[in-house]
This record gives sequence, structure tokens and C-alpha cells, in this order.
Amino acid sequence: MPSTTMPDPRTKTAERLLASAAKVSFDPQTDIDWSAPAVPGLWYMPPERSTLYGTPLWDRMTDEQRIELTKHEVASVASVGIWFETILNQMLLRSLYDRSMTDAHARFAFTEVADECRHSMMFGRLIETLGCPDYGPGRLAHALGRPFKTFSNPTLSFAGALYVEEVLDALQREAMNDERVQPLVRAVNRVHVIEEARHMRYARDETVRQVAELGRGEQLVSRVVLSVVAAMSTARLVHPGVYASVGLDVDEAVRTARGNPAWAATRRFAARKAVDFFTEQGLIGPAERRLVWRATGLVA
Repeated sequence: MPSTTMPDPRTKTAERLLASAAKVSFDPQTDIDWSAPAVPGLWYMPPERSTLYGTPLWDRMTDEQRIELTKHEVASVASVGIWFETILNQMLLRSLYDRSMTDAHARFAFTEVADECRHSMMFGRLIETLGCPDYGPGRLAHALGRPFKTFSNPTLSFAGALYVEEVLDALQREAMNDERVQPLVRAVNRVHVIEEARHMRYARDETVRQVAELGRGEQLVSRVVLSVVAAMSTARLVHPGVYASVGLDVDEAVRTARGNPAWAATRRFAARKAVDFFTEQGLIGPAERRLVWRATGLVA
């Protein structure tokens, strides 16, 4: 008689996400018009999300400088996206190394790696097309990424990936629907938002499953490390070099951005879904919330 065994929830989720990937996937090399010229007067992100928006320094800048600043800020965020997607791919492949690679869960993990490779190429081409530097996350974050990707446990692998994906998703989802933003940036954001939706579903389910298997000590370590990862990755979204690129004094601009209530509100806006989820899962305790998440402005 044929087997009547029903697939477990993890397998059902993987199968559903595989079907989604088969139905809706993009090739950014051909699905985006990279040759289209920039539209004069349009921003590269909603101006309210710029690090300097609403400050006296912003008021002193010309309209051209403000638009140029948003262009370099978008390039900086894209370069951080490449950095973290590279880390994520290594962690995903490491998670597969010691398990069966022939089931739906493994197939979706490989599918996500393929998606992330295309996203990294897409972000790289965006930076090149905009004519901006490859800013990256900065030397310290780049160095700390090595031990994180090498030694992180499965909980941190999926929770860390989910945090960065949620932050990018919030900013890009808003920008892709804003007609003040350049069509090229909106097109890149649209591709990333649509494909990352299934990655975030996968990461949430895996995080829930992994947290349930943690001992008290492992949970404490995961909370502390996740807090550091979130604080550092958010702080490195916009490289100080963007200010030099638009003719601003770097020290003044960094101080202004650090004390800008509008930029603090943007960071909280981008992080809020991840913060709520991690709190619900016990990955943000009272101590971490006070000493890291609140101290770095990621929660009010």
C-alpha cells in the first residue's frame, strides 16, 4: 500500500517556498533596465530616510547635494547587503554540510543561496551603475564577520540573517512604492523585496525551531551575540565616506547623523518587526534590551 505519512511542517514550508520560487523569480541581469538614464530631480531614497534629514546641516546643503547624498547612502546600504549576504550564504551551506541534501528543506536552502548570489550581483551592479564606491561595512565589522560566520550556532545564523533582511525589507518596501525615487532603485528594491519574502518566512520558521532546542546557556549567548550583530550591522548601514563623497565635513556629518532624531526613528522603523519577533521568541531579554537595543536606539 502507498505510504500515508504526512510531511512534517518544516518540509511543508520548504515545499511551499520552493513552489513560490518556481513561480516568481527574477534574473536582475535581464529583468532590470540598467541602461536607463537617471531622472533629473528624483531621489535615490525617500529624503526623510536620509541620515541628515531635518538637521541644520541638511538645511545648509543644496538640493543637488541632498540628492547626491541619498545616492551614496543607497550605495552604502547595498554594499552592506552584499557583505551580509556573503556571510549568510556561507552559514547556509555550512548548515547543509552534515545533513541530508536531498529533501525539500535542502533544496530550498540551495535555492536561497542561488537567490542571494543574484542579489549580491544585482547590488554590485547597482553600485557600479550609480558610480559610487563599494563602501562596505567598515574594517571592524568586516573583521568581526569572520568569526561570526564561522562559529555562529544555527539560531544565530537564521536570526542574524532575519534581522538584516527585515531592516532592508522595511526600507526597500517603502522606497519601491515612492514615486519620488529613481526608477532604477525602485526596480532593484522590488526584486529584492519579492524574493526576500520567502527567505524571511524560512528564517522565521527556522529561528522558532532552533530557539526551542536551546539550553539556558546557549540562549543567553545567542541573545548577547544577536544584540551585538544587530547593533553593529545597523550602525554600519551608512559609511562615513558617503559624506566626503558629497563634499561635507565627515566629522561634522557623522556627529550630526548620530544625534539626528529623524535618523534614529528610521533605524527603529527598519528594525521594529525583527525586534518584536525576537522579543516574542526570547532572543531579547531585559538586560540586552536596556544595554544594547535601547542604548543603540533600536528600541525607544
